[in-house]
Amino acid sequence: MNIKFRLTVLNFLEFAVWGAYLTSMGNYLASHGLATHIGWFYSVQGFVSLCMPALFGIIADRWIQAQRLLSLSHIMAGLFMLAACAYGYSTGDTVQFGFLFTLYALSVTFFMPTIALTNSVAYNALDEAGLDTVKDFPPIRVWGTIGFIISMWIVDLGGLQSTPGQFGWSGILSLIMGVYALTMPKCPTAASGATKSLAEALGLNAFKLFKNYRMALFFIFSMLLGVCLQITNGFANPFITSFGNISEFANTFGVQHANILISLSQVSETVCILLIPFFLMKLGIKRVMLISMLAWVLRFGFFAMGNPGNGVWLFVLSMIVYGVAFDFFNISGSLFVDKETSVDIRNSAQGLFMMSTNGFGATVGTLSAQQVINHYVNNLGENADPMTVWAGWETCWYIFAAYALVIAFLFAILFRYKHQPESVKA
Repeated sequence: MNIKFRLTVLNFLEFAVWGAYLTSMGNYLASHGLATHIGWFYSVQGFVSLCMPALFGIIADRWIQAQRLLSLSHIMAGLFMLAACAYGYSTGDTVQFGFLFTLYALSVTFFMPTIALTNSVAYNALDEAGLDTVKDFPPIRVWGTIGFIISMWIVDLGGLQSTPGQFGWSGILSLIMGVYALTMPKCPTAASGATKSLAEALGLNAFKLFKNYRMALFFIFSMLLGVCLQITNGFANPFITSFGNISEFANTFGVQHANILISLSQVSETVCILLIPFFLMKLGIKRVMLISMLAWVLRFGFFAMGNPGNGVWLFVLSMIVYGVAFDFFNISGSLFVDKETSVDIRNSAQGLFMMSTNGFGATVGTLSAQQVINHYVNNLGENADPMTVWAGWETCWYIFAAYALVIAFLFAILFRYKHQPESVKA
């Protein structure tokens, strides 16, 4: 079977697992009295990304073939997610934060490393087939986004946005992915007889990249921009559905089908992923990441100005720019790391990139966003005037937009990069 098709299915399943709950979980938590804990559920993805992707990358580099580790990780993640689903249904409205969070956190602990592992498996397969990762990976990766969208729609149209059924759907997909990963081409590990230093044996050589000023700065700004990654995933759905308390907007499509509206963000991704090879070759990594940062400013700003009624077009614009904000950072950054590192530390370097973005960045970003939203929205109380709540959300989105603008300004000044057209390298 054609390797591109096989990798397409791999990416489709990988992100369908995530799409089952990532944008709708906040709705479920908010509707079951856990609104003030939303940040913890999203930040735990960051906590585990501080070490697990890098650790799993080291294991894949040194001891266990990446495709086998990918399989094991998904099977474990799927089992814990199914347990979270069963617990949610068994307790109904009396669900307790501690137990649900524990099951969810254990699932995420095994899932988060699979994103970097999936990239590594794909890059290895493309290299073995003599294909160009920069040109051939984006059209494959776009099917991951399509899988994410389809999963979101199934949850929305299946009436699972405010139920633990979304965890069950994710768990089933994860088990399927666990089996399918074993069909991927074998990934190399270090030769068993090779003489290695302790640092090499532990896969710590990837951290030597911080000795390079440009790479160190790249990882630092990846972390700072990673702050933005999970904010809208965690809080966009509760924000949009909160308009249901305002009679003017209660019956609008956005309020009734927030997940479908948000899925326009992923539709935008499918287009933007295909543009990455062109922009990387023509503009280089600095300009591409700067475009991403400015897109984050617009992402948050349009949320602040819009509403699901006559201002829904601003929400739609926010969804459109999300494709640029996410892809021009996540996918381009991963490709840049792949091209700038040697084969022996490739998996570890991908794990390091994941740690910077979905680890430090996403953790700080989600917990900080929760505090901002608690201050301006959740602390108003259940009986607060809906218009006052709306104003509180508006303030939050402007604060997030201002942060992204500051990061873009600093990056433009500090990150030194001389691009050579038609090449991803400096």
